[in-house]
Amino acid sequence: MTDTGREAGRLTVAGIEIEALRRGEGRPIVLLHGFQTLDPEARVLDLLARHGAVLAPSLPGFGRSPRPDDFDTVADLVHFVLALIDELPGERAILVGLSFGGWLAAEAAVKCCHRIDRLVLVDPVGIKIGPPDQPDILDIFNRSPDEVRAKSWHDPDRFAPDFDEMSDEALIVHARNREALCRYAWHPYMYDPQLKRWLARIGVPTLVLWGESDRIVTQDYGRAYSALIPGARFELIARAGHHPEIEQPEALVARIAAFLHQ
Repeated sequence: MTDTGREAGRLTVAGIEIEALRRGEGRPIVLLHGFQTLDPEARVLDLLARHGAVLAPSLPGFGRSPRPDDFDTVADLVHFVLALIDELPGERAILVGLSFGGWLAAEAAVKCCHRIDRLVLVDPVGIKIGPPDQPDILDIFNRSPDEVRAKSWHDPDRFAPDFDEMSDEALIVHARNREALCRYAWHPYMYDPQLKRWLARIGVPTLVLWGESDRIVTQDYGRAYSALIPGARFELIARAGHHPEIEQPEALVARIAAFLHQ
């Protein structure tokens, strides 16, 4: 795979052509996006590329990637991620998942670890911790935009998107990401009822990172998540909410780098 520069290139996996960002050289690092796809100018890409060849796909239905008509479950996305990893050079890849991407990364590691060298989960969703009548994950679709904004960021005035300043193209991508997320994760909301039981199958070194100010999913949720994965480490990122890759990319990558070079 060749570096396509700062703009998104194209990549075909399992017959599906998607957009993908690439940075750096060396061992493969697959970076799975969260609720929104990654901006080509995101600082986290260049920082992470100092430690390997970063591949950040826009998953089917997200960004500018098409979604096949019969492709509409988390299981579809997980099998897509596994197919992508199988096509990478080398024996193993590092898998990093952000938020929704963390859910997919955890599912992928449960199903098949032989091509995953290390696993990093950043504020992942995907499991149910509390009782049925107690939500673990803020409903970003049905709560007010002001509440979602306040609970997503440590410093929303600095980092929350300003929709009035977005280009029409960026607004379309944002809306398409939201529609795709709703399609895949609406019911049950943001979790797989079976995943909690099977996290113990993950057999690779795992680091769980959490934004200290995250109120989409709390620290308690993160600690419980980490405790279900054998040998996983849990660490907090200060001055970050649900998106440490945007609010604290240097601190986030420093933690990842220390984990990768152990």
